[in-house]
Amino acid sequence: MLLVTGGAGFIGSNLVAALNAAGRSDVAVCDFLGHEGKWRNLAKRQLADIVPPAELMTWLQGRSLDAVFHLGAISETTATDGDLVIETNFRLSSRLLDWCTANPTPFIYASSAATYGDGEQGFHDDPSLPALRQLRPMNLYGWSKYLFDLVVAERAARGERLPPQWAGLKFFNVFGPNEYHKGTMMSVLAKKFDDVKAGRTVQLFKSHRRGIADGDQRRDFIYVDDVVRVMIWLLSTPTVSGIFNVGTGHARSFRDLILASYAALDATPNISYVDMPEQIRNSYQYFTQSDVTRLLGAGYNGGFTGLEEAVSLYVKGFLDRADRFR
Repeated sequence: MLLVTGGAGFIGSNLVAALNAAGRSDVAVCDFLGHEGKWRNLAKRQLADIVPPAELMTWLQGRSLDAVFHLGAISETTATDGDLVIETNFRLSSRLLDWCTANPTPFIYASSAATYGDGEQGFHDDPSLPALRQLRPMNLYGWSKYLFDLVVAERAARGERLPPQWAGLKFFNVFGPNEYHKGTMMSVLAKKFDDVKAGRTVQLFKSHRRGIADGDQRRDFIYVDDVVRVMIWLLSTPTVSGIFNVGTGHARSFRDLILASYAALDATPNISYVDMPEQIRNSYQYFTQSDVTRLLGAGYNGGFTGLEEAVSLYVKGFLDRADRFR
């Protein structure tokens, strides 16, 4: 049996879909279903169990699992309840790490590119403690993920016991089907698509930095299928452990992203630029780009989908259909 925490969420439900497609019906999901319609992310899936997070450690007692994919977290970058975020993102992660260590079980968990903060230290996934300690996350979410990376890295540096395989994945800007419950945390493409489809003007932020054009703020956008492919590869490659960036290695602009959606619909672009709110101007990131050298060096050769192709897959396969769910 496999366990996917956060399995009703965005990345988790796509992973569950891929596991089902690979013939694994023995997948247990740990998640809150809530009232946001998250159940729809799993409506086409076959599951062995759905476990409430508060019951997880009891549920694990006496069980033997093939692997744990720990994707469950409070992922809002605007989250402010420090106690809840630390309990959910840090302490539960530590308990699962301890369980996978005591019951030798591969442990693949979601870190985040938010651990890099403003990017001043670069986006290199150096797993050494000195390198990690130089990072300064800019929000509570990023800090909670950073704290857990430090726990794992310190155990590895000291030669302490760890699961037989462990991998922390620093996801960059993931987009794709089943993200609709995320509200303001949805990708820009998902939030703007209805405007694109209806022919309404799509508003993007102006640039408030010299030398950078309006809409040319850049992110490492990665399609969720590529993220899932990395996790499936890790499951099949138990000799690989470490902390790895998961992005395409190529930064593209928000303007490129939206133009690709117009192209997918064969529609005429209609974009305008509005002032960025003053309260976020000083902390807004203008550039993120993963360094995937270590992931490729570990043997991953699954490739990454180019932005235009990924947007076309998302638009034609999901966003422009009555049923947008995978």
